[in-house]
Amino acid sequence: MAEIGGGGGCCPPMDLMRSEPMQLVQVIVPMESAHLTVSYLGDLGLLQFKDLNSDKSPFQRTYAAQIKRCGEMARKIRFFKDQMSKAGVSPKAGEFFASAHRSATAQQSEIESQQVGEDVLETPLLQEEKSVDPTKQVKLGFLTGLVPREKSMVFERILFRATRGNIFIRQSVIEESVVDPNSGEKAEKNVFVVFYSGERAKSKILKICEAFGANRYPFSEELGRQAQMMTEVSGQLAELKTTISAGLDHRKILLETIGDKFEQWNLKVRKEKAIYHTLNMLSLDVTKKCLVGEGWSPVFAATEIQEALQRAAVDSNSQVGSIFQVLRTKEMPPTFFRTNKFTTAFQEIVDAYGVAKYQEANPTVFTIVTFPFLFAVMFGDWGHGICLLLATMCLIWNEKKFSSQKLGDIMEMAFGGRYVILMMSLFSIYTGLIYNEFFSLPFPLFAPSAYECRDASCSEATTIGLIKTRDTYPFGVDPVWHGTRSELPFLNSLKMKMSILLGVAQMNLGIIMSFFNAKFFKSAVNIWFQFVPQMIFLNCLFGYLSVLIIIKWCTGSQADLYHVMIYMFLSPMEDLGENQLFPNQKTVQLTFLFLALVSVPWMLLPKPFILKKQHEARHQGQSYAQLDETDESLQVETNGGSHGHEEFEFSEIFVHQLIHTIEFVLGAVSNTASYLRLWALSLAHSELSSVFYEKVLVMAWGFNNIFILIVGILVFIFATVGVLLVMETLSAFLHALRLHWVEYQNKFYEGDGYKFAPFTFTLDGNEDE
Repeated sequence: MAEIGGGGGCCPPMDLMRSEPMQLVQVIVPMESAHLTVSYLGDLGLLQFKDLNSDKSPFQRTYAAQIKRCGEMARKIRFFKDQMSKAGVSPKAGEFFASAHRSATAQQSEIESQQVGEDVLETPLLQEEKSVDPTKQVKLGFLTGLVPREKSMVFERILFRATRGNIFIRQSVIEESVVDPNSGEKAEKNVFVVFYSGERAKSKILKICEAFGANRYPFSEELGRQAQMMTEVSGQLAELKTTISAGLDHRKILLETIGDKFEQWNLKVRKEKAIYHTLNMLSLDVTKKCLVGEGWSPVFAATEIQEALQRAAVDSNSQVGSIFQVLRTKEMPPTFFRTNKFTTAFQEIVDAYGVAKYQEANPTVFTIVTFPFLFAVMFGDWGHGICLLLATMCLIWNEKKFSSQKLGDIMEMAFGGRYVILMMSLFSIYTGLIYNEFFSLPFPLFAPSAYECRDASCSEATTIGLIKTRDTYPFGVDPVWHGTRSELPFLNSLKMKMSILLGVAQMNLGIIMSFFNAKFFKSAVNIWFQFVPQMIFLNCLFGYLSVLIIIKWCTGSQADLYHVMIYMFLSPMEDLGENQLFPNQKTVQLTFLFLALVSVPWMLLPKPFILKKQHEARHQGQSYAQLDETDESLQVETNGGSHGHEEFEFSEIFVHQLIHTIEFVLGAVSNTASYLRLWALSLAHSELSSVFYEKVLVMAWGFNNIFILIVGILVFIFATVGVLLVMETLSAFLHALRLHWVEYQNKFYEGDGYKFAPFTFTLDGNEDE
């Protein structure tokens, strides 16, 4: 078994077809320079550390205390962020603009004091009767407070009944909600005053107030004392207002000072926490003076990693340098594709299905072209394509501005796929020119129509009377075919057959890609007993149908291809008659039919027996033979094949091959039919566009009313944008995605690898851990 490894060197050109060659490396770092070394490696971002302490809990690791301190500091940073958010202070990076923030967003906190009535009772509550003895007069007491508004009526009724009417109560509604001292929440309440006579009545009133949750407040009955209390309370409120205002100003100044350093502190804490997390993945050597780390890195990064190690040793004044060495391993390396801002979105589309296995052929190379092209086949309209192009150019033109902002989910998705949408719009313009559709209208862009009306019987509703007077229209569909009765059958036939051609071509590309994978991943058995019969089966049936379509287009034959393909299976010996497209067609069909039938057992039977024979020969007296150090032997082992010392299960291999054969045979039929969605969605898009034009814009124009015309134009614009440019774009995108994931990639793409995730500080600033 060959090791994953190799020398360093300068960074080679980017290769999207195969993932970068990876190597397992070991790094031995002295304790005094470990922190700085990991920091430099994080800045480099080319080494994925393995956790050598996976058997230990987070609390048992070497740097658990440092991570705890970083977590506490991060909590304080989050507290500062919350306080700045409440105070309207944004974290600043760079220069300090205190004056602008001080002059803006000044908080005005005024507490409105509510006075409970200013009416003066100049007459006593009870009029004294002249016949009453002054020595028997009773002094009235009173209680004041607040009661919940929804309980006020019941509260008054209970008081009246409990005291048998020997009270006098007045209530007044408080317009604003007040804070309940018990619950701390705002509630609607009424202010009340109850006059009573005697201690017994007072006791009953106090119990009722407690039962109803009424808050009681002392209030003097002397007018002079009332005025004095109001003056004291007003003075206290003024002092509190001044104190709170000064405190808010001081807090704002302090938070603005913190905001100037916030981003630096936040980034520093995150980096420190990430460094200590990584250091916890390293193991201590026996002397406990060095840390030992292992990880994956691209082969081209070896020199850069060694330079970072040397620089860290010098900067930390370490007496001992770090050691870097490549390890031998049989483990499957991670997958790493170097992408740029153009290819990243296409790679993410493929990775959403599954990450490529190490050194597996990458579908992204062809997806960059095939994905937007299949989208455009369904979205073909050069008017709509131009609208998409203008929207995309806006995103690309403001690329730097949007990349530094936090966008919404939908906007962020559109911005991330801006170059995918750019390619989709360009291909939509191209296919729209082929269909000759501009918002469903044809235009003679490249030349006049090749047909003219011969007599008065020619009209827009029929092709009778059209004669060809010029050369064939040079590019795309002749504009005269739009708006005629023959338009629908003609475009139906064109788009349906074109969908079959594109589908068969892409499925053949998928099988060819499986050959490249077989060359690098698998043995020759898979090439001769999987790749070859698959090509024969697919092309003897649907490849032959594609050739018939092209021949019919070139010769102008009226042959019925449905009849040809159906009776190729039902009555292969029957004479073709008018459906014959070329000489000896019957013999060719019999040959293709025979090869297609033979290819099925060819895929099913030989491979399990050959693998069994190879397994027996490999383990007969060779159990301890040294493995060949070749890339192919490495890939066979790492792909989990049935080689090595594992027991060979013939029945399992045979059943697996049977399932694979059935899947391919049935999939060849169903996948070819699935590509007809290109035809269906293209016609649907064209018909929707035509309906919006004729039933909205043209109809509004026919009323000869400016108001109706403006309304019609607005409805047409919103319908075009909402339905055709948003919903139809999303629909065509999802169907193109399905054609690539299911019909194309399942022919060759396993996608069971794992992505290269190096230790880096690049994304730490966007995380809230």
